[in-house]
Amino acid sequence: MGEWESVRLEDVCQEITVGHVGPMADKYVDEGIPFLRSLNVEPFRIRTDGLKFIGRDFHKKLSKSSLRPGDVVIVRTGKPGACAVIPDWLEEANCSDLVIVRCGSRLRSRFLSYVVNSIASHHIESHLVGAVQQHFNVGAARSLILELPGVAEQDQIIDLLGSINDKVELNRQTNETLEALARAIFTDWFVDFGPTRAKAEGRPPYLAPELWDLFPDALDDEDKPVGWTLCSFGSLLDSSIGGDWGKEEKDGKYSEFVSIIRGTDFPIFKSGFADKIPQRFVEKNKLDKRRLDEGDIVVEVSGGSPTQPTGRSIYFSSEAFSRFSNPVVPASFCRRFRPQNKAVGLLLAQHLNYLYQGGGTWAYQNQSTGIANFQTKFFLENELVVLPSSSILEAFHDVVRPIFEKAQANENTTLARGCGRKIMYIRKRHDRQTTQSLQAVCPVLSTSFDAAP
Repeated sequence: MGEWESVRLEDVCQEITVGHVGPMADKYVDEGIPFLRSLNVEPFRIRTDGLKFIGRDFHKKLSKSSLRPGDVVIVRTGKPGACAVIPDWLEEANCSDLVIVRCGSRLRSRFLSYVVNSIASHHIESHLVGAVQQHFNVGAARSLILELPGVAEQDQIIDLLGSINDKVELNRQTNETLEALARAIFTDWFVDFGPTRAKAEGRPPYLAPELWDLFPDALDDEDKPVGWTLCSFGSLLDSSIGGDWGKEEKDGKYSEFVSIIRGTDFPIFKSGFADKIPQRFVEKNKLDKRRLDEGDIVVEVSGGSPTQPTGRSIYFSSEAFSRFSNPVVPASFCRRFRPQNKAVGLLLAQHLNYLYQGGGTWAYQNQSTGIANFQTKFFLENELVVLPSSSILEAFHDVVRPIFEKAQANENTTLARGCGRKIMYIRKRHDRQTTQSLQAVCPVLSTSFDAAP
């Protein structure tokens, strides 16, 4: 195995440029060339939901920002540093708000994606610029220093980590399926009132008898199940409190080491990771007031964009905390909603998720100093929630809680332990430095040598 060489990214690339900058609202078409934005790029993955398209003539004018398979794209704003490789199936594409890296003969695209998504995070964070909305620029990308092995060794690392990423992707898809199942149950029971409508129309049962018997047989004058009530979202909370950001360094006042979850961390957290969630120091009294517990909901209340409203949220099951080795608090642009009890919490979490998915949180957003804000007080007072009987509420909790626990279980820790034998095998064949380099470019391979099975 050869030596690893320290190189500047611009010295081992054909080109490093940036996606189109300029207004786009009137350029989109129903069908055409895929146009990627920051929301379409996650670590190691191109998302197609929310994908926009532009016409071929406009695509030709934007030749500088055109994409082709094998290009590496790095998010500039929103979630700076998220990085993915343009896949083979995306034969033609264009983009905005992304740094575009076209690798040279000495650098494999997938190897670079491992570096940027892991060990380069400090470089990216230290080079963010902008007062209102921070972004990662092309100059900082060009100056990135990476430890580069030979191409043959890069290919070996890619082969090893590729199988691991396949498993990670499978876990992510499983989590999405579980969340979709929870949403489907909520929609049927509390939006469409499916069981009650079926009963009223004399249709056969489609739930287990012990569940079916709990639902009313008719709808009232407000077209909701008889006996169910409408309550304001805020009336079902024990408390609502803003988040914190703390300090990077510990001192006498900022003494408590915590993980601080931001809105930009929500998608990665839902995919099964917590490694990129910032860790900082906060004051003890602020931690005592803001520490997350089972059943809490974290809501992003500031940020958003012209195409993405505020109001996205995360529900914390008991399993969610297995990803962290320290207390968790919401970031300063988020709020913690603490429901009256765990059953109510699941109902509210699903209600908020359903509202956001349907674009309903746009109604609670305002614009101030260039940043979109969620009108929390107005939302808590005016957003109405359908509250069923206590027996149905408990049944919903019993059915949906295991789904969330499965979706939020720390599958990646188990995966890392399963990789221990591979790490030990590499250690036997190669030197310790090479093995540590492998661990550095893939956070999943973070199991220590001594702990490896």
